[in-house]
Amino acid sequence: MIVRIDQTSPHPVYLQIRDQIVGAIAHGELLPADRLPSVRTLASDLGINLHTVNKAYAVLRDEGYLLMRGRSGAIVADYQQVASAERKAASAERLAAELYQLALEHCAQGGTEDTFLAEARTQAERVFADPGIAGTRRDISALGIDENGNALKGTRANSPRESTSALSATNAQGA
Repeated sequence: MIVRIDQTSPHPVYLQIRDQIVGAIAHGELLPADRLPSVRTLASDLGINLHTVNKAYAVLRDEGYLLMRGRSGAIVADYQQVASAERKAASAERLAAELYQLALEHCAQGGTEDTFLAEARTQAERVFADPGIAGTRRDISALGIDENGNALKGTRANSPRESTSALSATNAQGA
């Protein structure tokens, strides 16, 4: 996966990183036990302060998406195994609160229950129907390498970092 940072976005950079990593986990681009780049490496690749990446990783850890292993770095957690009942309940409460707020905003803008439900259904189908790049079997060609770890023609996976990392980063300041 490629992390893109939009410096013009109203969303803080650490949340942009967090949201993209959660999306990659949801779509199977990052699987349980995948290693993420070190805080220092990702910060350098993105051209941002290492404390920003550290904050993103800390939020992901606190939410149960990552495990921090000291010098071994951050790895993707198996959420269903590591999340406590309390954490799962808090996540369900947050989901309900955010959906409620969205429904209020939709209603305040003149929307109907039917249009809200139709849009919610469309977005849910978009997330759950798309197996992402992983599908039923991890498609490592999306990482720019074949099954043997060799760089595919026409990719930038010729550097060791890009060919061995499940998370490569670029900084899209102007995007």
